[in-house]
Amino acid sequence: MRTECSVLLLLALVLVLTGLVQSFHPLFVFDGNSTTHRDITRMAVLQKTAEACRDIAAADGRDFTLAIDESLTAERVQEACSSSENSTSLLSSVLFHSSITNLYLSNANVDLVSVLSDEHHFDGETFQKGRDLITQGVSSVKASVKRENFIAGRWTLGSVCHTLQDFYSHSNWVELGNTSPYSALITPDQPLENLAGLNVSTCRNCTGQSCDNNILPDVLQQGLLTSGYFSILSPEKPEGKCSHGGAFDQTSIRDPVGGINKDDITSSHGSLHHQAANLAINATLELLEDIRIAVGDKNFLRLMGLSQSAVLCFVIDTTGSMSDDIAEAKRVSFDIIDSKRGTEQEPSAYILVPFNDPGFGPLLTTTDADTFKANINKLTASGGGDIPELCLSGLQLALTAAPPSSEIFVFTDAPAKDAFLKSTITALIESSKSVVTFMLTDVLASRRRRAINQADAQLYRDLSRASGGQVIEVSKADLAMATSVIEDSSASAVVNIFQAASPGKPDNFTFTVDSSLQNLTVYITGAASLTFNLTSPSGGSQSSGESAGPLASLTSAGNLRRLSLNNDNETGLWEIKVDSNDPYSVKVTGQSSVNFIYNLVEAREGVHSDFFLKESRPLSGGNASLLVTVTGSDSVKAPDVTLYDSSGPTEVNGTIRSLGGGNFLVTFSDLPAGDFVVRLRGHDSSSLTKSTPVGFQRQASTQLKTSSLSVTAQANNTNIEPGSTVSIPFTVATTTGGVVNETANGMFAVRATNDRSFDSSAPSSVTIEEGNGGKANGTVTLTAPDTATSGTDVTLTIEAEDAATTDINYVVLRFSVGAKATDIKGPVCQGLSTSTNCTSSPCAAAQWEFVANVTDGVNGTGIESIALREGNGTLNMSTLVGPGGENITVVSYVASCCARRVQLSAVDNVGNVGFCVGQVRESATVAPVTTAPVTTANVTMNVTSTGGHTLTTSCGLWITALLLPLWK
Repeated sequence: MRTECSVLLLLALVLVLTGLVQSFHPLFVFDGNSTTHRDITRMAVLQKTAEACRDIAAADGRDFTLAIDESLTAERVQEACSSSENSTSLLSSVLFHSSITNLYLSNANVDLVSVLSDEHHFDGETFQKGRDLITQGVSSVKASVKRENFIAGRWTLGSVCHTLQDFYSHSNWVELGNTSPYSALITPDQPLENLAGLNVSTCRNCTGQSCDNNILPDVLQQGLLTSGYFSILSPEKPEGKCSHGGAFDQTSIRDPVGGINKDDITSSHGSLHHQAANLAINATLELLEDIRIAVGDKNFLRLMGLSQSAVLCFVIDTTGSMSDDIAEAKRVSFDIIDSKRGTEQEPSAYILVPFNDPGFGPLLTTTDADTFKANINKLTASGGGDIPELCLSGLQLALTAAPPSSEIFVFTDAPAKDAFLKSTITALIESSKSVVTFMLTDVLASRRRRAINQADAQLYRDLSRASGGQVIEVSKADLAMATSVIEDSSASAVVNIFQAASPGKPDNFTFTVDSSLQNLTVYITGAASLTFNLTSPSGGSQSSGESAGPLASLTSAGNLRRLSLNNDNETGLWEIKVDSNDPYSVKVTGQSSVNFIYNLVEAREGVHSDFFLKESRPLSGGNASLLVTVTGSDSVKAPDVTLYDSSGPTEVNGTIRSLGGGNFLVTFSDLPAGDFVVRLRGHDSSSLTKSTPVGFQRQASTQLKTSSLSVTAQANNTNIEPGSTVSIPFTVATTTGGVVNETANGMFAVRATNDRSFDSSAPSSVTIEEGNGGKANGTVTLTAPDTATSGTDVTLTIEAEDAATTDINYVVLRFSVGAKATDIKGPVCQGLSTSTNCTSSPCAAAQWEFVANVTDGVNGTGIESIALREGNGTLNMSTLVGPGGENITVVSYVASCCARRVQLSAVDNVGNVGFCVGQVRESATVAPVTTAPVTTANVTMNVTSTGGHTLTTSCGLWITALLLPLWK
């Protein structure tokens, strides 16, 4: 009974203190100048991304002039990394900003789901367990990148960075006088040395309010590594040990009292905060470099989200009547690929999901255009005749595979057999903010058994509206005219200016055009009887009957009207007047470098009150907070951010707090029930000096829905080993005014689905009973099959619905499959020989050679790649089998004597990295029998593992073979 009570007490404390943080502040510091996990991660990502771009530019013979320092911004890095110096296409940093944001939100999430885990924060001298978390996480990141699952890799990387960064705040590494990172933390085959034993006292009481000298002198003199103990439940800790410190740390009130953390400038060792933060930045850089070497520069940039263009994503019905549609999907995708190949507008990735009945998939995700071409070429229309098809199952795969804010195009001529997935698809749309457009052919075609009636089509309309997409209904003959929307979406820097959907009534809509916008396009979908009138700021007008009017050129296909505004677009307020009593939608897009992204965040109280990512709907009647980032302009100072509901119309104003760097925290109070979109308006401060400053307007595509249900779930471990099962506890509650209604009761339907069809169990319902505080608990299990490959990602959606099926909320969780690493040793250099005749002059007339035998050992996973990290000579490789049966790669490097240093990196098949360095040195001596000087060339071989250990040997010219254990 006591154990059960302790568990309940612990769970209660976790729920109360879910914002409890014992680390660098996760995201924001509103007082003082402390450095946060967000700052550390952002600076390291920008610097390492810039370094990768610099090295790619050097290899391509291009200039790279960006100074890599603390002043880097996403926009400056994006521009410098542009591969085409003469490119006229607009640059957009939206995808890069989104990826960086995902990294630091994942980083912060560790303080939410692993708040009481010592190893996640290196508390209580858990150095081995903390290191295991890092190295297993890095292994998972590399496996994800290998499978091109960059989203999963990014999410795992963020959490790994949190644990690594906390080491420098929570341990005494800084107090020991270290000025460089502890490289053994990212190298599993390196020993963790000089750890303070369990029985070794490490601290003494703080003196008054000062804890500057509370670490024992003997610990510092002997260089013993320790970290503070932390507990919110009990003051117990090993005798003589340091505490973390702070108001929530109960161990800090027991001798030795005080703490040693450096989380901010007011912490126990706050005077060392900035030193710890700088070391955390350098350690994150070292971690990113290890991953960069393992995956290669191009894949590293994809992991960082550096891309000018979105993905090309098709979900295609492959039943017998779809041959025309498949042919058109091939044509338009091939046109996009062939016209953009080699340019900055080439899609960053290609996603293809076929579906029919009874199957869907397999999912294809690739960055290789030819692979995508080959797979879409294989699609054939066969079978079918009956309806419906598994459309939503295919769409679910695409939504979880595509990067956030992607455009997804679904081709079908049949209703969805799996309409029960509607709420799951809606949840994934809201979570990913991806736009889904349905290309429906031959709706209500009476000549065919396969037909989509209006009720069937409404499902697609509801999903497209939730995402900000469109439902385009055309005949198969007119499909080619409608797919122009796909080509429009593949342009660079596409922004959404305005969007609204009407249930069917005449209405007027206005939108603002600013000077940064180019190639404006207006899309209107609706019944054939729909008419409209477009009016410019100067009063010019064009009606729906004019295909080539003074304001735009108009093309029509099925229910779609596409207006391409003339090149001499006027800035200011435009108006569209639509006359229709049937449902219709209006969407206005353009191209501009100025855009914005947002994430729903939730305030949590604790040691460091902060905000964390909220992956569910905001509560009606409560408060909602958005983290908004304006991209492409540093002169947007104070935008107006609102939540807009066009069906009302209702507009809710937010309170804005600037966080610097184009970031804003926007808070909405007493949020009414409804479906909203985020709208950003304001003035670019660069235009305020003009006599008539022009405003700008951008609108998010995805709807933001409110709910009176609260669904929360936390997975303590987001990595699943093949064949293992994870349990995810969840809680459902009803709320009033955004607060849990403790007197409520009732039954709620529960659904748990995952995109990989992994075995899963969940209760079909939960019941809130009287006296339970208005909450009901349940557990979902998820099992990865034995055959699951490392690097596979899986997205789990848990939904709760009230009995009247009028209110739904959800939570979205992401997991990565990763087998426990068994090969933790990097490649080994078993033999080395050098030869040189660098005594000649000029240096270009002579060469030197460096030879190494590289192996991953008999029990290793094998050498995947060997690359030239430094040097401009010629690298040749061959393979042979060693005496122990191991595969050996013989590496030969030949270079001019003008370039006298080489560094090689070797990567094995699970991403372990090793380095080998060769260098020619000259020393002058005088021969005893002549008066002329004689130059002797010496070669120095350095070998460095990712653990940072270096061995150096100097050899004379006449020594031609050396055997050294170079890689550890």
